[in-house]
Amino acid sequence: MNTKTSVNTPGVSRVLTGITTSGTPHLGNYAGAIRPAIQSSTEPGVDAFFFLADFHALIKCADPARVAQSRMEIAATWIAAGLDTDRVTFYRQSDVPEIPELCWMLTCVTAKGLMNRAHAYKASVDVNLAKGEEPDDGITMGLFSYPVLMAADILMFNAHRVPVGRDQIQHLEMTRDIAQRFNHQYGGGRDLFVLPEVQIDEAVATLPGLDGRKMSKSYNNTIPLFEGGAKALKSAVAQIVTDSRLPGEPKDADNSHLFTLYRAFATHEQAIEFRKSLEDGLGWGDAKQALCERIEAQIGPMRAHYADLMAHPERIEDILRAGAEKARRTAVPFMMRLREAVGLRQPASTAGGKAAGTGKGAKAGQARLVSFRDEDGRFRQRLFAADGTELLLSEPFGDPKVLNALGRSFAGRDLSSLVAGTDGLVSLESDGLCWARCPADRVNAVRMALAQV
Repeated sequence: MNTKTSVNTPGVSRVLTGITTSGTPHLGNYAGAIRPAIQSSTEPGVDAFFFLADFHALIKCADPARVAQSRMEIAATWIAAGLDTDRVTFYRQSDVPEIPELCWMLTCVTAKGLMNRAHAYKASVDVNLAKGEEPDDGITMGLFSYPVLMAADILMFNAHRVPVGRDQIQHLEMTRDIAQRFNHQYGGGRDLFVLPEVQIDEAVATLPGLDGRKMSKSYNNTIPLFEGGAKALKSAVAQIVTDSRLPGEPKDADNSHLFTLYRAFATHEQAIEFRKSLEDGLGWGDAKQALCERIEAQIGPMRAHYADLMAHPERIEDILRAGAEKARRTAVPFMMRLREAVGLRQPASTAGGKAAGTGKGAKAGQARLVSFRDEDGRFRQRLFAADGTELLLSEPFGDPKVLNALGRSFAGRDLSSLVAGTDGLVSLESDGLCWARCPADRVNAVRMALAQV
């Protein structure tokens, strides 16, 4: 019998998607990733996490202005495309400091041999060898250990499913390997991390570019999504490569890149009608005009929203900051558990016999509520049990008086009726303010500790 406890929440599937901020989204990104991900996030029982992978961008792009601009463009694109930022958790990777901290913990259990087998690293080595250069010439530790940071992104929030392209499957397998190593070494009979599953959606469109190859910036064959407006869209569509069949001659829809693009933005009935028009001899010029109209009908309204967001970057910033606060309500208490697991926080008494964390003026053997100022200048509290175990970390507050009053208001209260959310955490709230969140299995210990302070 398996006696390990699970971090899964019954009935809820957490899905996580990262978007590297090193370029401007194009039509292929929208049809192949953005649109299906947004649609998936609206399904019942899905707890969706979307993040801007700006740490990952530093591996690919050394231009700070490009990274900053791309971050705004991608955030505005997802929001304009219909992402419900109240329903999902939408955040910037660099706004969650627990992620790089976890990355280091995972690095310390990851075998170098595993990283040696990473496809991206091996491909770079092969290129160097083909040029007659040193195998690791120009290869940074960022590129080499990229899969560990990706693992931290996923495991920080214990995602159950991660939608990826087939070229990313290896990274998910590595994430599972790293999680298993960590669970085995530090779990103590419980699974600290969920083992994420790969999600490959075979129905998602892979759009051809102007030349028929997969639409990609590296091939310089993309069709713009929002940038340049309807004029840029029409100009790009006009460059789509077609065969030499004249108007009136039947066209081969199945081998037409133009028809593949049309189908990605049309209903089944519209696609059937367009196919018939091509087979009846519709000219390529008229076909391209029909494609422009079909795409514009879907993305035109989004483009207006995108332009408004880009004209008011503070709105994007507010959304991302709110998303980061939401993400950290999960990350902070989970990181507390991980620090204890690896020995960076003392869960019981110290070697000297005094309660962990006791200091001048503190009473040994008594629970304590300690206030402090964090690195952002805001105020927090830590609650310690009588044996020194840290039970919870409060939310940040600007006013220490409000924080202190709120924290002490829970002393003596019956917390047994509180119910954990989908993330397994219980919120301690009063008068519309959340003082702190803690794992459901700690509520009784928190209640007893608060009764002593």
